[in-house]
Amino acid sequence: MITAGDFRNGATFEMDGGVYQVIEFQHVKPGKGAAFVRTKFKNVITGAVVEKSFNPTEKFPTAFIERKEMEYSYSDGDLYYFMDQETYELVPINAADLGDNFKFVKENMICRILSYKGKVFGVEPPTFVELTVTATEPGVRGDTATNVTKPATLETGAEIRVPIFINEGDVIRVDTRSGEYMERA
Repeated sequence: MITAGDFRNGATFEMDGGVYQVIEFQHVKPGKGAAFVRTKFKNVITGAVVEKSFNPTEKFPTAFIERKEMEYSYSDGDLYYFMDQETYELVPINAADLGDNFKFVKENMICRILSYKGKVFGVEPPTFVELTVTATEPGVRGDTATNVTKPATLETGAEIRVPIFINEGDVIRVDTRSGEYMERA
């Protein structure tokens, strides 16, 4: 059991038949009245974000989210297959459970599979990945204003904005959380 007073970022709990993860919390002690915990949390299955205030003594069952490292093998239509590193078993995951940042994952990359009571609800790619630029316009000489970017297509098919000095064939580092260019690799 976890009390609302023990909430921390990333804590998971069950409430009203759903599984939630705390995104933000704030302990509030007003000058008049009882203290409360203002919380922003996300349903880990549906992704819906909710804000709610709790009494610090309210108790909730703790939800144990299993995180397992698996290697992305290949895709077949709407199913994406991941190999368990210990048993070499292939696990199919539906495309709807992958998330937006999966567009930066290429074959044989290690990802973290998130599941609750055996049901997979998410895939976390590595935080930083190194990908090759497959298509982009050449930089224009003399266009040296600060923070000038251009669109680029990566080897996984994802499109991001990169600085003008990046050319086709360059290997770049991308932050999968925000989808932003970080640096040349």
